[in-house]
Amino acid sequence: MTTDPAPSAETGAIPDVVAPEAVLERAKGVIMALTGSTADAAHAELLRRARGAGRTLLDECWLTLSGASTGRPALGGDPVSRRTASVPAPASPSERGSSPAAWGSAPAPAEDVNAAVLRRVGRALVDVGGPAELAAGLREHLAHSVGPDAVVVFSTLPDGGLELTGHAGLDEDLAALWRSSPPGSGSPAAEVFESGAPYWLESADAGPSAASGSSKASKSSRSASSMAGGAAGAPKASRSARSPERSRGSAGPVGPWGSGAWLPVGTGTRPAAVLGVLRYGGEPLPVRTRELLRSVARLCSGTLGSFDTRPQPFEGVSLPTVHAVLAALPEAALALVPLRSGSGQVEDYRIEAASPAVVGLTGRTGQDLVGVRLLESFPALADEHIWQGLLHTLATDEPYEGEPMAYPSGNSDAGELPTFSVRARRLGDGLMLTWSRYEIAERQEQRLSDVQRLGNLGWTNWNLLTEEVNWSPQVFRIFDRPSAEGPVPYHDLPDQVMAEDRPALTRAVRSLASDGRAFDVPFRIRTAHGVRHLRAVAEAVTDTHGTPVEAHGFVQDLTAQRSAELALVESERMMLTQHGMLRAERSLASRLQQALLPLPHEPVRPGGLRVDVAYLPAQSGIQVGGDWFSAIELPDGDALCVVGDVAGHGIDAVATMAQLRFTAKGMVITGSSLTGALARLNALLLHTGEPRATATMVLARYNPAERKLVWAQAGHPPPLLLRDGEARFLKRPVGMLLGAVENPPYQEAETVLELGDRILLYTDGLIERPSEGIDAGLQRLAAAATGHDEQPGSASLGPLLAEMLEGERRDDVCVLDIRVMPEKDLER
Repeated sequence: MTTDPAPSAETGAIPDVVAPEAVLERAKGVIMALTGSTADAAHAELLRRARGAGRTLLDECWLTLSGASTGRPALGGDPVSRRTASVPAPASPSERGSSPAAWGSAPAPAEDVNAAVLRRVGRALVDVGGPAELAAGLREHLAHSVGPDAVVVFSTLPDGGLELTGHAGLDEDLAALWRSSPPGSGSPAAEVFESGAPYWLESADAGPSAASGSSKASKSSRSASSMAGGAAGAPKASRSARSPERSRGSAGPVGPWGSGAWLPVGTGTRPAAVLGVLRYGGEPLPVRTRELLRSVARLCSGTLGSFDTRPQPFEGVSLPTVHAVLAALPEAALALVPLRSGSGQVEDYRIEAASPAVVGLTGRTGQDLVGVRLLESFPALADEHIWQGLLHTLATDEPYEGEPMAYPSGNSDAGELPTFSVRARRLGDGLMLTWSRYEIAERQEQRLSDVQRLGNLGWTNWNLLTEEVNWSPQVFRIFDRPSAEGPVPYHDLPDQVMAEDRPALTRAVRSLASDGRAFDVPFRIRTAHGVRHLRAVAEAVTDTHGTPVEAHGFVQDLTAQRSAELALVESERMMLTQHGMLRAERSLASRLQQALLPLPHEPVRPGGLRVDVAYLPAQSGIQVGGDWFSAIELPDGDALCVVGDVAGHGIDAVATMAQLRFTAKGMVITGSSLTGALARLNALLLHTGEPRATATMVLARYNPAERKLVWAQAGHPPPLLLRDGEARFLKRPVGMLLGAVENPPYQEAETVLELGDRILLYTDGLIERPSEGIDAGLQRLAAAATGHDEQPGSASLGPLLAEMLEGERRDDVCVLDIRVMPEKDLER
């Protein structure tokens, strides 16, 4: 609405191009405002004046509006001079009813202000373009006479509801809340719409109502909190109305309005809109102000009736155009407007237009769906993927195309749900939603194509009478043949395969054509991408005499499977070859080990000791380990006992074992100390052999005269001493793994033994288990040795090994069971 001064009569106050219906409605509004008559009475008054002056009804409407625009009554004249003419003398009071301001009569002095306000409002209404402009203009022009803080317009919907279409002075957050939660049953706006009577708001602390002389009784006891219904949290009218309050759920004022009015607007049997004029102040509206507001509402009736009071949902496209386009579409399509919550989030969509092909879940079709919420009739569209796609299109203007989905419809078969594909495009502030159904034949064809693609096969058909051959697209891809060259006739098919496979395929094709015998033949072809392994399967269709007339079948590409099979066969062949080589190597290593490390069949008795030997090879793997032992008597009568373990397996480990075994004995025999022997053996491993080997070792020298045991070790588990039924491990002297570093330190330790003592030297294979640490293995050995400390020999060593070596052995095991015995018992 413009706030500029009204143009003069010379420049014209009424636009030259206005729809005749709009001119009639606005002229009726002027008559209703000035006379207080009904819409029908105003229409009759315009007809009476037009007949009396010999003018058309449209000319009379122009003259009436011209009089309101210039602020003076028109006296007559032809249509050309209608902007400067005055209105003829009005009818008598009996014809108008008890009107506070008779048309054309001099108003009473007390109502000069109301008349001036109505003239200003009437002039401004001529150029109003919509409810939003109407609310802004009314708030401005009623500022001095009424003082409204807010003016709102709720327009009626086709389903009988109300929708906020215009407002001025209203907080935007509260406006958004009212748009998402319009007035409901029991609210003042809804009651005005139902009853057609004004609703006057008054605060409880404003005293008795001063209203009188009105046909509509004041309703001062009603709650101002329900000013529009649905405004949650609005306080009651009995609370203070001196300042606006804010609801916790709203960023703007929600009440209480201390005073104001809700007024019906419209010329029909039911209001076309509800006008709210609201104030924060609590003083009741005087009778004169109420009459003014009634007249303003009647004056606005023609204006609101001359244009669509609902907001334009689609920018740049009129709603009637959208309706017309969708009505002509054969496909299913919906025009949607988003419904937002108070926070601005899209909660649902309202259907503004629908094509005849649309059928909702409730059975509604086409235009019957207009005004209905989308999810009420199409709940499946709440699917997360589809819903987010619609929101994305609404926010970014990017088209959305969803994946095919199954959805029930009224005519869908019980056995199979129809499949739809949903698409969406932006349309103004809303969406255009379309979907198409995949027909059964289309879906079956798509499934057949998918099966051929997934199975890497294609179908073929051969008419034996006409020699016509058909291939599916997948067969052309399998043969790496352009479709423009057409399919290969069956008789020529053997020419396409490799020479080795040609005879078998030729016989199969001839037998099919002559005898109708089906075939299943593998063959190979050579393409630009290499050799392909194919399989052809075909069968014949015969006539009533049994003569083949047609053949059909398929060709499958088995290249991937055949390549995998060939690779597996080659892998198995290589594994068998390698396994044989490993067995041969094991056999050689085993014979070499037996030659270099012969196991004694009887206990060894060096230097007053009894030594039982046990050697058990690993059960897992096929290679021989590097565990070894020595138990000899030295030239001076002492006994030398050695146990060692070379890292690794196989011939290299056996060779290193032999080297260490003979070298260690030779060094000690020739007078080297135990630590000196270890140092030289370490140097030997560091400087000979590739790859470099490592080993652990324990050397023990026993002096029978003193019963003294001197020993040294290189990274080896400690010896176990059993005495008087108790077991303890000897404390290890310093000594590092052989072959690890240059010049490591080695030390000796000595222990005096007693008759009956038992010493166990062993390799780590005896105590290691995958599921436990080395300390746990040592504790198991001590407990087992204590439990089997009876008579010497295999009778005691066998049970010990059986208890220690439960399950599969993963490493070689070597044990020396050394006993200090009286000389008389050594031979036992």
